[in-house]
Amino acid sequence: MNTRVLGTHGPRVSSLGLGLMGMSDLYGPADEAESLATIHAALDAGVTLLDTGDFYGMGHNELLLRDALRGRNRDNAVISVKFGALRDALGGWSGYDGRPEAVKNFLAYSLRRLGTDHIDIYRPARLDPNVPIEETVGAIAEMVQAGLVRHIGLSEVGADTLRRAQAVHPIADLQIEYSLLSRGIEDEILPTARELGIGITAYGVLSRGLLSGHWKKNRELGGQDFRGISPRFQGENLDRNLDLVEALRKIAEDKGASVAQVAIAWVAAQGEDIVPLVGARRRERLTEALGANTVTLTADDLAAIEQAVPAGAAAGARYAAPLMEHLDSEH
Repeated sequence: MNTRVLGTHGPRVSSLGLGLMGMSDLYGPADEAESLATIHAALDAGVTLLDTGDFYGMGHNELLLRDALRGRNRDNAVISVKFGALRDALGGWSGYDGRPEAVKNFLAYSLRRLGTDHIDIYRPARLDPNVPIEETVGAIAEMVQAGLVRHIGLSEVGADTLRRAQAVHPIADLQIEYSLLSRGIEDEILPTARELGIGITAYGVLSRGLLSGHWKKNRELGGQDFRGISPRFQGENLDRNLDLVEALRKIAEDKGASVAQVAIAWVAAQGEDIVPLVGARRRERLTEALGANTVTLTADDLAAIEQAVPAGAAAGARYAAPLMEHLDSEH
């Protein structure tokens, strides 16, 4: 497994990270035994960056990661935790809390659930519109001083927020959606991150399965799968997006690779400061994703991909309108 450094101040991590969200939440039921086996397979393959959130399954995801790391060398894992999302017992959402006292409260619970004495990268899941980012980052900085957090990250914030946060404490990385179908960061956010020495951990590199090459138009989505309300999976939008996937499939076949591998390799090829996160929930999907590390895209390949899936080609927004309102990166 190759490695990359997250920004100027961040840790060295595997060149591909594993996002654990789908093992607990938002993509419908998951098999816990298979989830654990997938995390173990990732660790055995050299994946070190493991991304979770304290609100994924209302703590379940952190407990799952604790179980997966039991008996393993903790130093071989770089645990990235998102916090701040407020939920209820039925899985509903109630906004975000970035107050300093809330930061310390969330962290205390995460440390206990994870069974660790520190978190490697700690980040607010979204910007709390009622709390200046300086206060939220300042509180995490106190936890860095206390040795409970190693690095500070951010998620889905815009260029101005990046600058304000960096003025308080060095930011290791920005976690944000980036894929062939979601390229909004290229205009201002990515150049700003690079100017400030902030790395990018790119989630949604397969656009929640759209770019996997396995998505079927007639796939039934259960009520617990948030893709059921995602604009890109609806009606004519889905038809248009799947047409883009088929154009990408032709390129992948010429490379002797899968659609997913080419999509992941494309994100990785956008810069050494970018680490793709894959949300594999099963070992077979993880194995396929890891194969992206062996896919080398030439200049001609990249040009062909750009022609097949040009910037802005995706049909539909990346989130439903109410969720888009929470994205500082989109304002």
